[in-house]
Amino acid sequence: MILTLTPNPSVDHTLEVERLVRGEVLRVSATRAQAGGKGVNVARALRVAGVPTRAVLPVGGGGGAELVTLLGDLPCVTVPIAGETRANVAVTETDGTTTKLNAPGPTLTPGETDALLAALEDELSAGPEWVVASGSLPAGAPDDLYVRVAELAASYGVALALDTSGKPLEAAARAGSVSLLKPNHEELAGLIGRELPTVGDVVGAAREVLGWGNSSALVTLGGHGAILVDPENTWWARGPEVRTRSTVGAGDCSLAGFLGAGDSPVERLRHAVAWGTAAVSLPGTTVPSPGDVASDSITVVADPDPLSPVDQL
Repeated sequence: MILTLTPNPSVDHTLEVERLVRGEVLRVSATRAQAGGKGVNVARALRVAGVPTRAVLPVGGGGGAELVTLLGDLPCVTVPIAGETRANVAVTETDGTTTKLNAPGPTLTPGETDALLAALEDELSAGPEWVVASGSLPAGAPDDLYVRVAELAASYGVALALDTSGKPLEAAARAGSVSLLKPNHEELAGLIGRELPTVGDVVGAAREVLGWGNSSALVTLGGHGAILVDPENTWWARGPEVRTRSTVGAGDCSLAGFLGAGDSPVERLRHAVAWGTAAVSLPGTTVPSPGDVASDSITVVADPDPLSPVDQL
């Protein structure tokens, strides 16, 4: 079973337009509302694939009630909060361009943060294979929240996958003990504090982060695939070109594909890229079904050329 923690979930509204033009009145061709937040997206993708999963998240207000409804039969533990669960908006254009408007979300009190961690610990005691800590932190939550999550996971012998950015990413990565870090290219560059134009730069940065006490890193590169780095090995994988409908949640689906695959790092990477590739071809934050995923179309290369520019992979 794979457990997910989403401290700042959302109701995700997607509007599809032919082209986004500032200051104009536009006709929307399709709309949808889906349960969102990075950990929620991971759990939704795993659920569709038949992988046992359970989501832990705070909910509050009318937005929280709507989110619970949208979660449907997804197994979850909800922690009541006084604030209002946020709503995010994504505008997707026919050429695949996505514009995201993410609300900050509610302010968690110290007591609500403690309640969220207590709910997580209750689930950790059941012995999941992985816990996924994912997404931004709401106001009021301490920057070291994911450090505390890592300590809890370690105390129960549960592997931790972390997908966040900014100060929460830096705090947890520098504290070590993360089994899998999943930054994208931009987030890894921000963590290290330098540009990463080549494959060698990405791999070097990932190994630097592993040197802080972390086990592996899955660096997603958008349309250029993903690179998996552990202390001894490096692999790069890329899928075929597809028509992009929405990039929202694609990285979350990649992480779900990685965790839901077998034990082989190569197969995990292959599935990660296959799930991410399938996700961008679907509208909104729709997660791919097994029939959408074509793992055999993914190319995996060991020890890719370190001089290759990332944007030309």
